[in-house]
Amino acid sequence: MSRSKPRFQRDDRNRGSRWGVGRPATGLAARALVAVAVALLAGTAGPLAAADAPRGWAEEWPRTDFGRSSVDLAEILSGGPPRDGIPPIDDPVFADVGDITDLPLEEPVIGLSIGGDARAYPLRILIWHEITNDVVGGVPVAVTYCPLCNAAIVFDRRLDGHTLSFGTTGKLRHSDLIMYDRETESWWQQFLGEAIVGENTGKALRTLPARLESFGRFRERHPQGRVQVPGDPGLRPYGRNPYTGYDSAVRPFLYAGHLPPDIPAMAYVVAVAGEAWTLDLVRRQRRIQSGDTVITWEPGNRSALDTAAIARGRDIGNVVVQRHGATGPVDIPYDLTFAFVFHAFRPGAPIHR
Repeated sequence: MSRSKPRFQRDDRNRGSRWGVGRPATGLAARALVAVAVALLAGTAGPLAAADAPRGWAEEWPRTDFGRSSVDLAEILSGGPPRDGIPPIDDPVFADVGDITDLPLEEPVIGLSIGGDARAYPLRILIWHEITNDVVGGVPVAVTYCPLCNAAIVFDRRLDGHTLSFGTTGKLRHSDLIMYDRETESWWQQFLGEAIVGENTGKALRTLPARLESFGRFRERHPQGRVQVPGDPGLRPYGRNPYTGYDSAVRPFLYAGHLPPDIPAMAYVVAVAGEAWTLDLVRRQRRIQSGDTVITWEPGNRSALDTAAIARGRDIGNVVVQRHGATGPVDIPYDLTFAFVFHAFRPGAPIHR
């Protein structure tokens, strides 16, 4: 899997990603952000004290009940931008798959099909927005992508008889995106789909099966499908990766937790419920079966976190995870993420190598 190690560089141009709203930070604010990032990378700085964190957030989040949480608030860090500084997409625009001519076949998309309604969400868009609120096959969904974790996860937005809509807090925990619902302003851990702060603390969203696959694979599976396109093509440099070399870095960015033993922190793993398999293992064997769960791998899908141009990223392949039963195989939720992420959120859970 690995090749020579490029230096991880973040692209500060046209930020609105992890680094601000539309323009580079300047002056003391920029130097403070860089200092915090460097200290975290060196392992010499930690997050705010739990007792101090709510006071710092109260003005920005007056409706959030910080008295209710399921995690140590000291684990929550600022990623740089304010709430919705990484702007979610609430009214996604789509084109028929046959009309798409400017999306390379090997670029990654999140492929989702519900009730015959098939849609692809290119990472070239989600890497800049992280959340798309949509309705697919009559089901309200949140299509989410955390670049720092390569976590591409789709959730059913319905909870307790209500439909939620999601935005970005600008905060991270274990380097993972913390979302918020606009209805109660509770904070949600993207990797787990669980509310960790606020009124909805302890509640969980239902994760929906989706595939992180190449556009070509989606087009082959769903020739009548639709593909998300930028509503404003000039808003961000779509097709560019602002985290150049990130998935070959030695350690994650803005992460202060423990690293997994005996495996590189940034090694890709295929996470299915409470266990994971290294992508190297899946790639070598092409097919792995565990009980009624079958994981397969085929080449032809680019990393979104490698080269500056997503279309030229290295091939990390197409992973499919299915449960094989009496009625045939059905897709089940999985995540192609990094070893440090799985270790942080599933401590003690096995990573098969």
